[in-house]
Amino acid sequence: MSATRRQVLARTGALSAGIAFTGAFSELFAGTAAARGHSGYGPLISDPAGLLDLPKGFRYRVLSREGEPMSSGEGMVPSNHDGMEAFAGRRGRVHLVRNHENRVTGRIGVPTVDGLTYDPVAKGGCTALELDGRGNVLSERVAIAGTAVNCAGGATPWGTWLTCEETEDRAGVNGYTKDHGFIFEVDGADPRRTGAVPLTAMGRYAHEAIAVDPRSGIVYETEDAFERPFGLFYRFLPNKPLGGTGSLRAGGVLEAMRVPGVPDLSAIQETGASFEGIEWVPVPDSQAKETPIRLQDFGPKGITHAQKLEGCYWGGSSVYFVSSYARSTQGSAGDHFGQVWKYEPRRRRLTLVIVFGPSTDIQLPGESPDNICVTPSGGLMVSEDGDGVQHVYGLTKRGEVYPMARNAQNIGTPEEPSWGEFAGAAFSPDGDTMYLNCYTPGTTFAITGPWR
Repeated sequence: MSATRRQVLARTGALSAGIAFTGAFSELFAGTAAARGHSGYGPLISDPAGLLDLPKGFRYRVLSREGEPMSSGEGMVPSNHDGMEAFAGRRGRVHLVRNHENRVTGRIGVPTVDGLTYDPVAKGGCTALELDGRGNVLSERVAIAGTAVNCAGGATPWGTWLTCEETEDRAGVNGYTKDHGFIFEVDGADPRRTGAVPLTAMGRYAHEAIAVDPRSGIVYETEDAFERPFGLFYRFLPNKPLGGTGSLRAGGVLEAMRVPGVPDLSAIQETGASFEGIEWVPVPDSQAKETPIRLQDFGPKGITHAQKLEGCYWGGSSVYFVSSYARSTQGSAGDHFGQVWKYEPRRRRLTLVIVFGPSTDIQLPGESPDNICVTPSGGLMVSEDGDGVQHVYGLTKRGEVYPMARNAQNIGTPEEPSWGEFAGAAFSPDGDTMYLNCYTPGTTFAITGPWR
């Protein structure tokens, strides 16, 4: 499959009809940043072990692979490694909390554990790895079980992980004994502190990822819907903001974003387009008792939808979120191979900062961005979830794209190769290591090298 170009344009202060557009500078990449002599770490070097290709000077360590026994004795490492975060522990240790996007069927589900299981029929959940100061794995265990389709999530300012169920299945569907479609809080250092309690006030829908404003405690949430009606971008106003572990159980108000005059974000194709006066509309029924949230009545002005809303991350004073792709053949207002949006809460301003596409040259950066994270230097790491070879690409503050990793694990055949997506990119508290998951076969890497 061919990959895609990435279009990154610089912003200007031009303002027209309430929308600011760039126009003084636009750049359609003719190669990677490294090839143009800009930021980056150079070309990717083929890995003799056939696992992970990295730039020269970088190296990886495999921390965990699906099917291996966990040190806790609770069972085997589950499949479908997805979202992940790294948290600082005592004496230089690091706690990794990792999602497993399992359904009722699959290769290896998350083992059920007393006190940590929500619905014993569901096979998703999280595992937790504890690493010492040298990066060695000290332990690996179940952090939550009995949840479904744990895709992404996000970290809280008080050091816990919010794992998101990407499903709307109710009790009775697929044999489930409880309703699903919730967010759960997970403490990687002590999972029994958080248990397996759904944060119902944060909504019941196909959750993807979250990001928390560390000043206000507001939680931003994405909804992954690839069929019409497409997903919404939400914010949750907690009754006890920044209250620490367990505070989100106190409830709050769920709202959805309305961009005035824009019913579908895919209609916006000009990188740098900026919208002022963003509105937030209370969700009529956050539990979706009768109707999925994205189908509910938000009044005569409607609500703003977007296809495949996925990665979400807080950086600086803004929240970034990703639309993985949009296809007019599936009902979107426009076509693209990925967008990255930035919302500035203080200014109530939404800006399209990156557009990926169109498909042209197999040598150029790829398609369908998914998980994103902010690097210690303030740039972004973007993981692909598309067809063909899968990459992690870095994006600098100057808008330059560079290749960071390429999946070398062929899960197809020599004649028809196939590669699993990347997910869960996260940096260690000291910024010296990037942790990364390969979804299939489930593999967790620790990447070190001459980070700038």
